[in-house]
Amino acid sequence: MSNIQDIYKAIATNGFSEVTNQMIDNYTNEIINGTTNFYRYNTPEHAGLCKAGQVLIGASVVASYATTSLTTSGNVGESKISPSNWEIDELQERAIEKWAREAKLWVENADMVLTETFGPMIAQGAEAKVYYRGGDTSVIKERASIYSTTQKALDAIVLHNYLFPETAMHVIGFTRDSDGLMRIILTQPYIRCLRLASKSEIDSLVFAKGFHDNCSGQGVNYISDRIILEDMHPANVFIDEISSAPICIDCIVKFV
Repeated sequence: MSNIQDIYKAIATNGFSEVTNQMIDNYTNEIINGTTNFYRYNTPEHAGLCKAGQVLIGASVVASYATTSLTTSGNVGESKISPSNWEIDELQERAIEKWAREAKLWVENADMVLTETFGPMIAQGAEAKVYYRGGDTSVIKERASIYSTTQKALDAIVLHNYLFPETAMHVIGFTRDSDGLMRIILTQPYIRCLRLASKSEIDSLVFAKGFHDNCSGQGVNYISDRIILEDMHPANVFIDEISSAPICIDCIVKFV
C-alpha cells in the first residue's frame, strides 16, 4: 500500500520521474479501489473524488505536496510563518504543471485541440469555455479557477460530484490559455434543459441535501455544517427535460 509521505519524499528527491509518477498512479488506484482514503475528504465525499477520476486525484496529491513543502520551508525554529494564498496557489500551479507535462496530461493549444476533437465552443464565461458536438452525451470544459488556491478549485469539483452526481465532472488534463491562466480540462454530462429552475425548486434541491439559506431567503447562497454553496441561480440549475427534476450544472462550492 502506498504512503503519501513516501510520495512527498520521492517528489522532493527525484521530481516527477517515471518512478515517482508510478507511485502517484498506484496511490490514486488505491483511492479509487477503496483501499486508501485521501485526507481532505470524508467517506461520502470520496464518491465525488472517485467520479472526478485519476487525473484530479493525482493533481490533488501534487498540490498537497506543494502546500506541505511551502509550509515546512516557512517554519524556522519556533517562528512559524503562514504562507499567503497567492504563494500557495503559485506553487501548486507550478507543481501540477510539471507533473502534468511529465505524465502527458498537459494540452498545448487546447482551444484548437478541443475544437477538433470534441466539437466547437458553444459557450464562454468568466469561469469556463464549453465545447460540444451535437449528439454527444458529454460536453468538454476548460475550467478556470475562481478559488484562492488550485487545491480549492480541485476540491470544488470533488464536492460538486458528491452533491450532484448526475452532472459529475471528470478531469482529463490541464492547459493554459492565451493569457497564461491555468485551466482544468474536464468532461461533464450534457443536460437537455426544459427550462431554468425557480428559486423554490433550487431551495428544495439543496434543503434535501442538508443545506439552509445563507442569505435570509433573499439570495442564491446556502450552507451546511461542512460545505458552502454559492451562485445557485437559475442559469446554473436547470429543469432536466427527461426527468423534470432540478439539476445543478455548476456553482461555487467550498468547505466552510
